[in-house]
Amino acid sequence: MFLAEHLPCFTLSDLAVVETNRHYLKVLFSRYGKAGKLIRLKRGFYVAKEYLDITEKKGQLSFYLEFIARLLYLPAYLSLDYVLYEHNILTEIPRNFTLVTKNKTTRLVNQFGNFFYHKIKDELFGGFEIIKKNNLAVFKATKAKALFDFFYLRKNILNNEKAVAELRLNLDNFSPKDWQEFKKYFTLENSKKMKEIFGYLLKTWKK
Repeated sequence: MFLAEHLPCFTLSDLAVVETNRHYLKVLFSRYGKAGKLIRLKRGFYVAKEYLDITEKKGQLSFYLEFIARLLYLPAYLSLDYVLYEHNILTEIPRNFTLVTKNKTTRLVNQFGNFFYHKIKDELFGGFEIIKKNNLAVFKATKAKALFDFFYLRKNILNNEKAVAELRLNLDNFSPKDWQEFKKYFTLENSKKMKEIFGYLLKTWKK
C-alpha cells in the first residue's frame, strides 16, 4: 500500500498495475480499512489516512475536499450555496458541498460531509474556473454562474418579486462585469420565468 499513500484518491483498479491478484487487494483493502489506514470516499473509491494527515498538516485539507467533491461524481463543479457563501452573497454558512452536474441529481455521504449534486441542462453546464494547487484541480463556478445556478434550480418556487427579495441576497460586491456575465446565462437559458427573475434582481441591485 506504499504507493497508495502518495495518491490523492484511488480505486482497486489503480493498484492492479502493481498487484495483479485482485482477491488479495480486496483483502488488503478490507484489512487497512478496519485498521483506519484507509478511508472510503464512496463505494470503490479510497484515500490513505496518511495522505490525509499530511494534507491536513500542510493546511490544505479544505482544498483537497473541494478537489474530491468533483471526482466523486463526474462531471461536476462546485456552485450554488457553497460558492455564494465564499463571495458573501449568502451569509449563512453552508453545511454541505453543493455542486452542479450533467448527471441525475444525487447525494453522496462520507465522513467529510454531504455532497449534493444538482442536474442542469447540458448547454448550461459551464461558467466555472479551474483552480490548480499541488497537482490538484478544483472546478468552481464564478460568482455570477453560482448565482445563476442558484436561481435556475429554484425558478419554479420564486413566483414574484417578493419571493426573490426574501432570499436576502447580498449583491453589493456584484460588479457590472458580473452582471454582464450573469445576464449571458439568462439569455442562454431563454425562458420567460428566468427573465422575470433577472428583472427582479436588477431592480434590487439598482436600489
